[in-house]
Order: sequence, then structure tokens, then C-alpha cells
Amino acid sequence: MSKAQKDGAPLRLTDSDGLRLDVRPTGSGWWRLRYRHDGKEGMLSLGTYPEVSLAQARERRTDMRRQLAAGHNPSDQRKADKTEAKRLQEANRRAAAGEPQEGSFQAVALDWYAVQSSKWASSYGEKVLARFKADVFPFIGTRQVAELTPPELLKVFQGIQARGAIETALRARAECSQVFRFAVVKGLVQSDPCRDLTGALQTPTVRHFAAVTDPAQLAQLLRACEGYTGTPIVRAALKLAPMLFVRPGELRFAAWSEFDLEAATWTIPAARMKRNRHDKLNGAPHWVPLPRQALDVLRTLRPLTVATGWVFPGERKRDKPISENTVNAALRGLGFGKETVTGHGFRATARTLLAERLGQPEAVIEAQLAHSVPDALGRAYNRTQWIDMRRTMMQTWADYLDRLCNGT
Repeated sequence: MSKAQKDGAPLRLTDSDGLRLDVRPTGSGWWRLRYRHDGKEGMLSLGTYPEVSLAQARERRTDMRRQLAAGHNPSDQRKADKTEAKRLQEANRRAAAGEPQEGSFQAVALDWYAVQSSKWASSYGEKVLARFKADVFPFIGTRQVAELTPPELLKVFQGIQARGAIETALRARAECSQVFRFAVVKGLVQSDPCRDLTGALQTPTVRHFAAVTDPAQLAQLLRACEGYTGTPIVRAALKLAPMLFVRPGELRFAAWSEFDLEAATWTIPAARMKRNRHDKLNGAPHWVPLPRQALDVLRTLRPLTVATGWVFPGERKRDKPISENTVNAALRGLGFGKETVTGHGFRATARTLLAERLGQPEAVIEAQLAHSVPDALGRAYNRTQWIDMRRTMMQTWADYLDRLCNGT
């Protein structure tokens, strides 16, 4: 045994053309190949001895020399092979787990969604994800995001429009565009192919919620609601909807715990308002002053529903509020079509007549409607509450509705 082996250093046994074997005192060793490429020296491992025999090592050396002769660095090729092996291993793992492949549109879209959804209200995020799952992923979800083209995307969006969902197609295009811009930042694509589809899709006709803004027609509607012969719960909802002009979801989910009848106040939690996620979690509640007429309706209704916790519990399932279609269905039963009036349309009714007939300040009306309005000083939103003026306005509005209903 040589001195080098006694010190624990490997014994180098050389072959031809740069091949050598570094042998440890234990008898095992490593086959190595010394080579030059582009004027630089490199070293490459060809396996371990005795698992790899001399004949096999020489065969591998020959393969490496062929690569060098072709102008390729065998070290770079080996790194590429390892990267590809890892990619295939990850692809197999994802396939076995039922996950989208890395770099596919679905994988990138879900990464984008994970980043963005934390900023959204949960209900909005659920709609976005449902739209992807129903209308986009089944068609291009498995395709690599870098390979998708404008014509391929247009076919997807036109398929959505073909079933009459014009607005859904436009939303899907806008959301896909955001995914591609996310992919640009991640270095997965060079540009957003959705931008080339501008003008290629149908645009929907803008439709507002049907609303009554003629005082004579509103008087007819109010008298019909007054004569409603259905359940007292729905009758109360029909009377309060135009009087308080909150959003339908805010009305039907009203809970008795939110009302202070002595203070004539309804405080709607921020989480139930139409706001972004941050304002739902951190914003102030919406304050609704209750006019005298609303208090009469609520005090009559309270003994009937207070035990459920809901102001307007469902007829069959008392542990849940009335459905989103209850007020509209009652309006249809009274003979008013969807082209004439909707529960949401009462907001437009109040917005119009408060300004045009009763001369109420626009800022006070907007505050009561819970609209976010930019102010003249450039702040993001006007936070003025107009508390006293809103209480006076709500009583003025209720009195006006009474006069219309009574024909005076």
C-alpha cells in the first residue's frame, strides 16, 4: 500500500483519453473523466467502482468524447438530463395526486388566485374560481400557458357566449388576462395573448335593475303592497324594501340583534355590505335610521319572528331567512313584471325621487345608499356620515311614501 493510501487519500489509476479511477483504501472508487471544452478544463464523474466496470467506464468515456466532438459540453448535458428527470418525477407526482401540471394554465391560474383571493370578499372569490372551473379549465387547463394563442383563447370565450352568457365571457377574458400578466411577471410567458382579443367579443347591452321612478306608478305599487294578503313576514318585507331602500341581501339577512328599536337604528355589520375584503373585515358598519313607519312594521313583526333570530325567517325553514327571490316573487304576484320593478330597483326609486321630488342633497342620499364616492379634496372616499341629515331624510322619505299611498 502506498503512502497516499495510508494517509486516506485516493490512489489514482489512469487510463487513456483522460479516464482515471480514484481508489479509496477500502477498494471502492470513482471513475472520472478529465476533458477540455472551449479552452476550459472540466471533470466529470462516470460512476463508482466496482458497480461500473472498466469496460463500462470506457464506453461512457467514448460517449462523452462524441459529445465533445459535436461541440457539446457533456457537463451541461448531464445537468439538463437531471433537470428533465426531476421534471418528469414532479409531473408523475402531480398526475398521481390529481394536480395540474407545472406551467399549465390551470396551475398558473390557481397560483394567481391564491395571491389575489386574499384581497377579495369570499363570495367574489368563489364566483371567480367557479367560472374558471366551469368555463376555462376544461378546455385549456392542461395546456402549457406559454403555448396558448389568441385564436385558441377566442374559441373558449366564444363558446361561453354561444350559450348566451355574454357578460360571463367578458369576465372570463378579463380574468384570464390577469392570469397571463401574472405569468409574465413570473417569466413564464412574454406577453398577454388576451390583449389581442380586444373588440373580438360581443358586448352586452347595459341593463339596470327595473325601477319605478314615476310618483303615480309608485303610488299604485305602494297601494298594492299595502293590500298584500300573503304571510305577514313577506308583507313586512314588501313595506320595508321601498322605505329603507337597502340592498335585497342586506334586507333578507336582517337579524333582530342588529336593531335598536328604542334608538330607531338598524346597524348592518360591515361583513354583510357590498365591499372589498379589507373593508368587510375592517370597515365601519352601515347605519340605517328607522323612520316612525318602519318602527311600526318592526314592532308588529317582532313577536312573530324574534325567536328565530331572523327578522324575515323562511316559511319552511325557520332557521334560515327568506330566499333572494321572495320579494320579487311577491311583486310578480301583485301583477308587476320584472321589466317594471325589482327589489333592488327600490334603491333607484329612492335615489331618483329623493333628489328630484324632495330636493335632498346628493351626498346625503349617496351616504344612505352606502355608495363610496370620491370627494373634491382627492381623498379615496368621502367618509362623512351626515348622521342628523340622514335621519331627517329617512323620515321625510317615509312620509312621502305615505302621501303617495294615501293619494294625497
